[in-house]
Amino acid sequence: MAWSFESDPEFEKTLEWIDEFTREEIEPLDLVFRGPGDPWDPNSPAFKAMAPLKKIVKEKGLWACHLEHELGGQGYGQVNLGLMNEILGRSRFGPSVFGCQAPDSGNAEILAKFGTDDQKARFLQPLLDGEIASCYSMTEPQAGSDPGEFTCVAHRDGDEWVINGEKWFASHARFSEFLLVMVVTGPDKPIHEGASIILVEKDTPGMEILRNSAVGPYVEQGDGVHGYIRFTDCRVPIDNLLGDEGQGFVVAQTRLGGGRVHHAMRSVGKLKKAMDMMCERALSRTTKGELLSAKQFTQDKISDSYIMIQQYRLHVLYTAWLIDKHKEYNREVRKEIAAIKAATPKVLQEVVYRAMHLHGSWGVSDETPLMYMWADIPELGVVDGPTEVHKVTVARSVLRDYEPSPDLFPTYHTHTQREKAMAKYGHFLES
Repeated sequence: MAWSFESDPEFEKTLEWIDEFTREEIEPLDLVFRGPGDPWDPNSPAFKAMAPLKKIVKEKGLWACHLEHELGGQGYGQVNLGLMNEILGRSRFGPSVFGCQAPDSGNAEILAKFGTDDQKARFLQPLLDGEIASCYSMTEPQAGSDPGEFTCVAHRDGDEWVINGEKWFASHARFSEFLLVMVVTGPDKPIHEGASIILVEKDTPGMEILRNSAVGPYVEQGDGVHGYIRFTDCRVPIDNLLGDEGQGFVVAQTRLGGGRVHHAMRSVGKLKKAMDMMCERALSRTTKGELLSAKQFTQDKISDSYIMIQQYRLHVLYTAWLIDKHKEYNREVRKEIAAIKAATPKVLQEVVYRAMHLHGSWGVSDETPLMYMWADIPELGVVDGPTEVHKVTVARSVLRDYEPSPDLFPTYHTHTQREKAMAKYGHFLES
C-alpha cells in the first residue's frame, strides 16, 4: 500500500519551468490584451503575441498534454494535468498557450471519438494545432441548463437535419469555425434518450447570432463572447450527427466530466494568486502603527484562506487520482467531480473577497486583478450545470452508501447500543 504527495523529480522540474514561464511570459498578456475573446479568437491581435509562446511550449513537448499520443498530445494523467493547470490558471491566456483551453479541448475529444474522417481533417487537426476556435452550444434561454426544458429541435429531411430553435450563452460562437449543438431529435422520448449533438459549420444559412453577452460590465454591451443564437430551418448534412441519434448526453459526457475537473484545477491557480496578493499586501501595508500582518483579523483571513485552499486543492487532486485509477467516469468519480464543482465558487468567493477586503479601495478598483477575478466567480456557479444540481448529485451518491434504520429507534440509539455493549463487556464491571 503506497501513499505519496510527491511528483516524479523530472516532472517537478517541468512544473518549475511552467511556473516561471507562466509568470514571466504569459501573465503579462492579461495586461495588454483585455478584450473578452482575446485568448480564443484567431483574429485577435493576441493570437500573434501567443504564437511564439505556443512554439516554445510545443518544442518543450507540453502542448495539449490532456490528449492521447495519437492526437498529438502527451497522454498525461489527470493528476499531472491538475498540477499543470493549477499553474496555468493564474492567467486566462495560460490554457490557450498550452493548447488545453475550453471549450476547444473537450470539443476535440468529441470529434476524435465520434467525428467522420472528413470532419477530423477539416476541423479536428486545426483545432488540435490551435489554429481555429470551436463552440459547444447546449444551454437555452428559457431553460438554462435544464435539458428537460429544451425546445431546440432537429428533424430529418432526406439526407439533411433541419434545426429550429434558440440557444443561449454559446461561448465563442462568433469566432468559431463550427458549433456542437445539443438538439432534441426524439421529442416523444425522455430527454436523455431523445437528444443528439449535431455539428453546425459557421455561416450555415438559417443560423443567426442575435447578440453576444459578456461576463461582467467591463466591456461594451454586445461585445462579449457568449452568443444568443437562433436557428430557423437551418440545414446540415446527415453525417453531421455525432454519435448515434438520441445519444447526445453520452457524447457530451466525453467532454463535460473532464471539463469540470479542469475548471477546478485552474481555479486552484486563481486561489493561489489571490493568496499571493493577500500576503504581500499584509506585509506591505502599515496602519495604526503596525503592519496589517500583525493584526489578528488579518491573520484570521490568511489562515482561513490557506486552510480552504489546501483542502480544496487536495480534493481536486484526489478526484484527478480517481479518474486516473478507474479510467472512466464511474459513479465514484462523478460524485467527486460534482463535489469539487460545487465547492469551486464558494472557496473562490471566500478567498478572493478576503484579498479584496485587505486591499481596501485598491481591491475594488481596476488597479489590481481582484475585481476581474471576482466577476468570474458567479459564472463558475452556473457553467457546466448550476451548483445546486451538483450538490443534489453528491447527496444522492452519498446516500446510496447508507440504509434506513430497520427498527423504531436508530442504529445509534444510545440505550439500545448500551444494552448490547453491556452484554459484551458488562461482566468486567462485576469483577
